[in-house]
Amino acid sequence: MNTIEKTILDIEGMDCSSCAVSIEKKLNERGLKNVSVSFPNAEAVFTNDSNLSLSSIVTDIESLGYKVILDQNKGNKVWYQTTAGRFYLTLPFSTVLLLHMVFPDSFLGNHWVQLFLCLPVFIIGWISFGKSSIASTLNGTPNMDVLILLGSSAAFVYSLLGMLLMPHSHQMLFFETTSTIITLVLLGNLIEQNTVQQTTTAIKDLAQLQPQTAQKVFLFLGEEKTESISFKEIKPGDILLVNTGDKIPADGEIIWGLGTVNESMIIGETMPVERIIIGKVLAGTILVQGTFKMRVTKSNEDSALAHIIALVKEAQRNKPEIQKLGDKVSNIFVPSVVIISIITFLITYFVIEKSFATSLINAIAVLVISCPCAMGLATPTAVMAGLGRASKNGMLIKGATTMETLSKAKIIFFDKTGTLTKGNFVIENLKIQGQLSMQEVKDIIFSIESHSSHPIAKALCHNLKPETKAKKFTEIIEHKGLGLEAKDELGSTYLLGSKSLLHDHNIEIDETNFDIYLCVNGKQNAAFKIADEVKEDAKLLIQKLKALNFEVVMLSGDKKEKCESVAAALGIQKVFSEQLPAQKLEILRNYGSTQTTVMVGDGINDAPALSAAHVGISLSSASEAAINAAQVVLIKPQQMMDVFEVIKLSKATMQTIKQNLFWAFLYNIVAIPIAAAGFLSPMIGALSMAFSDVIVVGNSIRLKFRKV
Repeated sequence: MNTIEKTILDIEGMDCSSCAVSIEKKLNERGLKNVSVSFPNAEAVFTNDSNLSLSSIVTDIESLGYKVILDQNKGNKVWYQTTAGRFYLTLPFSTVLLLHMVFPDSFLGNHWVQLFLCLPVFIIGWISFGKSSIASTLNGTPNMDVLILLGSSAAFVYSLLGMLLMPHSHQMLFFETTSTIITLVLLGNLIEQNTVQQTTTAIKDLAQLQPQTAQKVFLFLGEEKTESISFKEIKPGDILLVNTGDKIPADGEIIWGLGTVNESMIIGETMPVERIIIGKVLAGTILVQGTFKMRVTKSNEDSALAHIIALVKEAQRNKPEIQKLGDKVSNIFVPSVVIISIITFLITYFVIEKSFATSLINAIAVLVISCPCAMGLATPTAVMAGLGRASKNGMLIKGATTMETLSKAKIIFFDKTGTLTKGNFVIENLKIQGQLSMQEVKDIIFSIESHSSHPIAKALCHNLKPETKAKKFTEIIEHKGLGLEAKDELGSTYLLGSKSLLHDHNIEIDETNFDIYLCVNGKQNAAFKIADEVKEDAKLLIQKLKALNFEVVMLSGDKKEKCESVAAALGIQKVFSEQLPAQKLEILRNYGSTQTTVMVGDGINDAPALSAAHVGISLSSASEAAINAAQVVLIKPQQMMDVFEVIKLSKATMQTIKQNLFWAFLYNIVAIPIAAAGFLSPMIGALSMAFSDVIVVGNSIRLKFRKV
């Protein structure tokens, strides 16, 4: 079955989140699927399973007044096309215009001088807001630009008429109002863009970890040489030289030399680690000391760093449910404000019987003080700040909805083996029951377990490797949660696993108090117990979770007595032991029907449970299946407290979103009536509108640093 890939388009010209809503609506109307438009990221993402060509989609977006950048090299505007350039162009004209209020008897009071000063600003205002305003209105989703354009144009047209009809009176001249509104809005947009960028630094910081060049090693006339190549030219199999102080350019393994590597920027582990021959290294980490040659094992697109960047990007595009509230209000906000502005004018002029000029100024003030952008920015900026902080601290969250769900959870399930315990298993009480020697049994155990990614298998292989010799098998079958089945070249069959695996194959067991059994050709040949240790910070984690009113449950496939022993040591009251993957899945589904569930696990047998939970949390040492099934991946090694940290960060992010939405709603609820009552001039209104966005974004930026 073919999967339709997502298309990502970079977009220029979005001034606020309501612009993103306009584009999103247009793309949905065109029949595109999974549409998401992000103002902070300046991009549109969608899947196209129709016959629409990319050029027609680009035309649709650009018809709304925005620019699609298909070639990154062509995306650089000249200075006067940028928000900053336009602001600095309008600033001197508006400043001089305002001086006539200080020096009313000077030449600045002349209406022709005021028109001359205002006209360039008015033209820039139409260039900046006109096309977007008209297109969004025709599209049925009028944006913030509509309010700015209506307010500034009303003041300009009224002033122009006043100049022509009453050339000797200054009562109808509001050119400075027109100019100041446009200039202050451009200032607000400039500040907003700069502050929003501070919430989206996660991807930029990660991308900067990738070195731009590498030293490739090659043979020339039998002599080893090196040449500098671009990181884009690196291919799997290349041999690279890395010296002290260098960033490691790709994922790979050391084939010569050794070094001390700082991996904190990727996995969050602050202590540098020693890497020797056959040691794995990651792109973006730093060789603190030493020199080595490495063989590249993964392309740039498949490196751990690339996967982390991809996860963060995907998470930032994801919208939590709470954002729908802001989006719904934004959709009806601009038409509502226009209606309120008209009502303000009618009541002020006909009911209160104020002058036409006063009524018009009050109506304009309503237009320019209202701010739908703050509501649109409330959620995405907080989400990006939260996701950026999480990724910087070694916590990869696959989507904003994950943070929202995690903040609501009150029950958490833990796998035991390799999650609450270290997973550094050793064989105890190895009992030989057949004709095989002790060495032969160890060789078989190592050779079979090397085909599994289960934490027990990995640990046993690690401990047995120095003293064993690998045996070849023609067939290996893994029975999830039970063990492995193998066949060698001579046709002999092997079973290595729990007593349940042997029962399934109708093999009788002599003694039942062992953990793992080895059977050859249907007969038991060996049995042994395995020992494991509880992680040092596991008990503190359980205590912290209980302090957050979490119900903590152990969900394990291990024996009852072992599970209960670990649970007692950690203070866990509820235990489900000897559970197969299907049984774990059923338990998660039952609990999930009434509660928001979290599952923490790391093995292949945990993958179904991680998928069934509302939020699955996987550890860095987990199997690939577990990592793919989880919504959160903790990439710091042996840091159980990160489970607590990611929950706290999710709660703090949702709290920040609620604070932002509260401010955005409160600002508009209070500001619009004040402007309608005539207590605020349009110029003060424009300034207030600009800084309401800054307050929302600033609160989101706090999330990157404040204690949670």
